[in-house]
Amino acid sequence: MIRITLRLPDDLHALVTAAAERDRRSLNAEILYLLEKGLSDDGRSAPEAAPPSAGRP
Repeated sequence: MIRITLRLPDDLHALVTAAAERDRRSLNAEILYLLEKGLSDDGRSAPEAAPPSAGRP
């Protein structure tokens, strides 16, 4: 398992903390859940597979 340091804006931290409490998960488990959910194959491409946005070379 890899450990990282993650900086979150205060308002985002509050939202994730509230979601974790609501879902009876630790903050770490909630972040992992949200990352897995966001990266799962739900018809969207992973960020690295997305084409470059217009106006950026």
